[in-house]
Amino acid sequence: MRLIDVSHTVEHGMITYKGLPAPVICDFLSRSESRAHYAEGTEFHIGKIEMIANTGTYVDAPFHRYANGKDLSELPLESLANLPGEIFRWNIDYGRAIGQDLFRGRNVRGKAILVHTGWDRHWRTDRYFEGHPFLTVEAARYLASHGARLVGIDSMNIDNTNDGTRPVHTVLLGMDIPVCEHLCGLGSLPEEGFRFYAVPVKVKAFGTFPVRAFVSLSKMKH
Repeated sequence: MRLIDVSHTVEHGMITYKGLPAPVICDFLSRSESRAHYAEGTEFHIGKIEMIANTGTYVDAPFHRYANGKDLSELPLESLANLPGEIFRWNIDYGRAIGQDLFRGRNVRGKAILVHTGWDRHWRTDRYFEGHPFLTVEAARYLASHGARLVGIDSMNIDNTNDGTRPVHTVLLGMDIPVCEHLCGLGSLPEEGFRFYAVPVKVKAFGTFPVRAFVSLSKMKH
């Protein structure tokens, strides 16, 4: 089995979403300061991080959109881990809006549906925040009605951010389908034949949290 990381690294000062603050990563207890607490030759580091929930590659739970929706602590592991995965590839030359036709003709039921647009190549640049590809509400309805278990994308947002109603989040999270945004490296994966994992920390009354998203491959397909 081969494991492949498809999540971004969280770094001090990194902007994930324009207009939202970057994480602050620092020492709570440095190694030199810790020496006073332990025997000679023994030291530890205790780090501190201050960040908003929407940092790096993250999962949205229904609570992110709905006050009475499942929060992170209530999401079943079966909706986040060991999911059979399917890659659907989209070329931005076709336009920004990704419709339901991309998903027709393939079985999405019970699977993690990952949309590869290649937009992750703009990560940590101003280009990342402008003109990103997104799903249409028709695509979201198609995936929800055909039993998708989780939907992810390697773009800044699964929705068109010019639409304040956020219809894709509304549809998917309304059907208890987690959303994973800011994925990366999907171009190296086969279209099928892998398992997907994106498990956030089990936080009560929280709707979003970073994940270490990865896939497991039993063998590479050529």
